[in-house]
Amino acid sequence: QVQLVESGGGLVQAGGSLRLSCAASGRTFSRYVMGWFRQAPGKEREFVAAVTSGGTKYHVNSVKGRFTISRDNAKNTVYLQMNSLKPEDTAVYYCAARDSGRSIFDTKGYDYWGQGTQVTVSS
Repeated sequence: QVQLVESGGGLVQAGGSLRLSCAASGRTFSRYVMGWFRQAPGKEREFVAAVTSGGTKYHVNSVKGRFTISRDNAKNTVYLQMNSLKPEDTAVYYCAARDSGRSIFDTKGYDYWGQGTQVTVSS
């Protein structure tokens, strides 16, 4: 069982930056694929970024060049650095952990989820 706790959300003006953190419990953090998803009001939860146990990173096209996912296995933590934020980035951001071979781009591919952290970008 893995517990995930996100932090770092908040209100920021367009063009600003935020860094989200997700702290995981357990001693097997390093083997999980870790992902970030987001859900805006009235929309489905969507993939944002993921990092594999080997360090390979994936980012959705809409955030490439602005967001960067990273992980620190010594701290059992995954980060999402968000720069050049836009109002359309406003959403609840969720951290997720995958312990299986399913798709890393789909919510169904993840086994554990955090409670989410709100990110609001004002224009």
